[in-house]
Amino acid sequence: MIITIPLVILMCVVFVLVFLFVKTIDKRKWLTLFVSIMITPFIYFYGVYPMINIFSNYHHQKYFSSELWIDKPSLRYELSDDLMASEVLIGKTKTEVESLLGTYEWLSWNDLNKDHDTNKWNYSLGIEPGAFNTEKECVEIVFSNDKVISINPFKELIKFDD
Repeated sequence: MIITIPLVILMCVVFVLVFLFVKTIDKRKWLTLFVSIMITPFIYFYGVYPMINIFSNYHHQKYFSSELWIDKPSLRYELSDDLMASEVLIGKTKTEVESLLGTYEWLSWNDLNKDHDTNKWNYSLGIEPGAFNTEKECVEIVFSNDKVISINPFKELIKFDD
């Protein structure tokens, strides 16, 4: 674990709260200090830290890998930022994209033609971790003249079948 300023501040806050709580139980200062120092890491790592992970939508970032993209579709959101930032797909043909990402999952709908647009491929990135996520992350890859011209992220509402 990397020691950062927010970590130190949170640990100090937890220590003060534990110290004040233990002080109400026992008035001996040396025992209160000792118990607070011993209990603070446990309360932080088993209480505060899990709550931070549940209620925040932070997730780890990974470098794009075609193997991970295809083998672990539920973790694509970890690869997507690098995929878009590195522009590794820009200028690639449909065949090259299909070899890197696999077959598209669905095509965008074109209202003018009342049909699917074969120049807009969509892939689901999965559901980003967090307690209140009601949308799944997706990415749309847009082709022109059989070459990728843009990669657009978007969110889609999670639908549950009744």
